[in-house]
Amino acid sequence: MEKLCSSKNQDKSAVKVVDQTAVQTDGFHWRDRMVWSQSARNTMWCLLGCMIGDFGAILWFQIYSPETPALIVMSIAIVCGITTSIMLETAILFRQMVLISAFKTAIGMSLVSMVSMEAAMNLVDYFLVGGARLVWWAIPPMLLAGFLTPWPYNYWRLKKLGKACCH
Repeated sequence: MEKLCSSKNQDKSAVKVVDQTAVQTDGFHWRDRMVWSQSARNTMWCLLGCMIGDFGAILWFQIYSPETPALIVMSIAIVCGITTSIMLETAILFRQMVLISAFKTAIGMSLVSMVSMEAAMNLVDYFLVGGARLVWWAIPPMLLAGFLTPWPYNYWRLKKLGKACCH
């Protein structure tokens, strides 16, 4: 049983009644293929930036300090991943604006997306190999988790707020 009850002003919003539960609708939906496509590209750029710093940090510790506890390695890897993502985004935006504006825009990008991406990648690494180590067969699942975790959030951010995590 689905009814659409509209307010006096049709343009403002509507209340959708589904099984006696009112849900506010404002035009947002998860079915916009163009937004899914754009948010996927944005997420890929974020993933590339995060991957460079994250994998670089893990590899460094794996080679030069393998006895370092996984939690410390993963924490440093997250910081490195976010930093390289911001650097990559600054470089991309620098083609469109002056350097300081590009940097400020990159800093203002969604940390929720980057942190969730980093956390997903590192958790998959930990569960698959038992620590913070790069093993060739663990990299594809790490990247898949790193992509899929923030993608819906990036869709929502782009669709609802008109803001992209990365360009």
